Amino acid sequence: MPANAPELIALLDRLTAATPADAAAGKPSAPVAVIGSMNADYTVVTERLPRPGETVTAGPLRVLPGGKSGNQAASAARLGADVRMFGAVGSDANADFLLGELGKAGVDTCNVLRAQGASGTTVITVDAHGENTIVYSPGSNALVSADYVVSRRDALTGARVLGLCLESPIDTVTAAARLCHDAGVTVLLNNSPFVPAHDLPADLVAATDILLVNEHEMAMMLDVEEPANGRWIAFDWQEALAGMAALGFPRAIVTLGAEGSVVLDADSGVASHVDPVAVDAVDTTGCGDAFMGTVLAGLAAEFDLRDAVRLASAVSAYAATGQGAQASYGSADRIRDWLVAR
Repeated sequence: MPANAPELIALLDRLTAATPADAAAGKPSAPVAVIGSMNADYTVVTERLPRPGETVTAGPLRVLPGGKSGNQAASAARLGADVRMFGAVGSDANADFLLGELGKAGVDTCNVLRAQGASGTTVITVDAHGENTIVYSPGSNALVSADYVVSRRDALTGARVLGLCLESPIDTVTAAARLCHDAGVTVLLNNSPFVPAHDLPADLVAATDILLVNEHEMAMMLDVEEPANGRWIAFDWQEALAGMAALGFPRAIVTLGAEGSVVLDADSGVASHVDPVAVDAVDTTGCGDAFMGTVLAGLAAEFDLRDAVRLASAVSAYAATGQGAQASYGSADRIRDWLVAR
C-alpha cells in the first residue's frame, strides 16, 4: 500500500459520507452541474501512433462513451456525487448510447436537449504506451446555445458547483458561468480545448472561480518557457501564481502528469504541490476529465481545494489503468479496494 493511501482512503470516505449525511439532516441536495460535450469515442489501439501520411494497423474498433463534459459528469457521479448533465445529443443511435451510459454512471440527464442530426464524436488512436491522439467533431454539441442556458436557469443555479470546458460554443460557456457565478455557484473552468488567455471573454474570466489547466496550457497562457529538462517541480510556481492572478484567475489548478499537480491560491499566496499516484498507464484518454470530475465532487462535498485535488490524483491514476474514458472510471469502493491492494 502506498504511504499516502490511508489519507486518500479517508478522503474517499469523507466524500461518500457527504451526501447521505446531508440527506439524513433534511438538507437539500447540493449537486454538481456540468454543461457541455457528450461524444461517442471511436477508439483503436496501435503499437505506435502514425506519422503524417502513414497508415498503421490497429486492433478492433471500440465505440465508447466520452466527451469532456460527459466524462467529467460520469467521474463525479461514480464517486457518489449528485450530478446533473446539461447539453445536447443528436437524433442518431449514439444519442441513446450516450444518455444510457451516463445514466448507468448515475448522472441525471433529464435536462439534456435532443437535436436533429449527429451527436458529437471523436476519433481516438491509443499507442502501446497509453499516449493518444484525438480528433473531435462537435455535432450536436455545437447547438447548445445561451438561450438553452437561460431555459435551464433553475436547474443550473440549484447546484453547488458548475463544471465547464470549451468543447461547447464560447458564448454558451460564458452565459452558464455568469448565470451560476452570480447565483453563488462555484464555477470551475477547464481551459480545454485550449484557448489563449487573450481570447477568453472577459465575462468568462470574471465568472470563473477556479481554473484548471495542464502544464503546457499554463505555459502558453503565461507566455513562459517550459523547463528544458521537463522537470516542473523546480519551476517558479510563485511566478505562476502571480501570473495567473494577473490574468484574472486567483485560484488555479495546474496538472503535471506524472509529477502530480500544483494548486495556486493568490488569496493565501501559496503554491502547493500535490504528489501524484504512480501507475503503469494503459490508456490516458479521459484521465484529465476523471481528475476534474473528482474535483467537482470534492467541492460539492465542501472539501478545500487541495484535498479535492489530492483525491483527484488518485482517481485519475486509477482511470489510467483501464481502456477508454468513462469505461475506465471507478466507483469510490473500487478505487478504495485498488488503493488497499497496491
